[in-house]
Amino acid sequence: MKKEMWFFILINVFLMAMVLYGFFSGDINLIINTLMALVGVLIMGFAFNSYLLGRKHKVDEEVLHLSREILHELAIPLSTIQANSLLLKRTCHNNEKSLKRLGRIEDASRRLERLYAELIYSINKEIHIVERETFNLARLIEERIEVMHLFKRNEFIVKLEATNVLVDKIGFEKMLDNILSNAMKYSSKESPIVVTLKDAMLSIQDYGVGMDEWELINIYNRYYQSQNNNQGEGIGLALVRAYCIDEKIDINIKSKKGKGTEVILNLHQISLPNEIDMIQRDNHVKGKD
Repeated sequence: MKKEMWFFILINVFLMAMVLYGFFSGDINLIINTLMALVGVLIMGFAFNSYLLGRKHKVDEEVLHLSREILHELAIPLSTIQANSLLLKRTCHNNEKSLKRLGRIEDASRRLERLYAELIYSINKEIHIVERETFNLARLIEERIEVMHLFKRNEFIVKLEATNVLVDKIGFEKMLDNILSNAMKYSSKESPIVVTLKDAMLSIQDYGVGMDEWELINIYNRYYQSQNNNQGEGIGLALVRAYCIDEKIDINIKSKKGKGTEVILNLHQISLPNEIDMIQRDNHVKGKD
């Protein structure tokens, strides 16, 4: 299909050249005939482009339908595991060893449930139908930090102000996990990580190895790896930045070698008024303050 597109482009370039030639040579008939041909080619190009977009939309719909059927089938055994582990937990409440095993099963099922949600998200994002939703960001941050505690690494110092946002939630979770994972990866276990959310500004501060100016310049390059880390593909912060651009979140990274790194997210474009603020504002308008 790329060949066909190039064919239309070359014809347009040729016809434009003929129009210019007719203009400079004073041949009116050549100009008129060429313009008519150019209009005809543009109409054909529009029809061809509409045909390609229609086919793409049809393929996307078929892929989405097939994916939903497969994911529905996956959800059934997952629900069965969760339901039966809950029933077993009620009958084994005095057996410590069995409870530990059931705890591992529950953790694994929750992990599968999250992977299931992320798979649906990835499919929808590829087809460009991901919807934004409103949620309490402070609560989400607390949940993700609880997950990070499972790694039994750094202590988290958390200062969170209630903040409602309208944004792609699963994408935000993945972006946040990436930043928190980096903060832990480049810090010693004894070093705390400070997470602050205030006035629609989210700050994640670590006191780890930090970065020099050269590393800061290259940090968003998709396959760049810091000299402090040779694991992974080096695409984490590139994906973080891509998400922030899509959601109109300003991201700023401050770092000093040997001192640590601070990632600052300006959330003003996605933040919503808190319910308490809205109630107070309504009361003020009604003269009830």
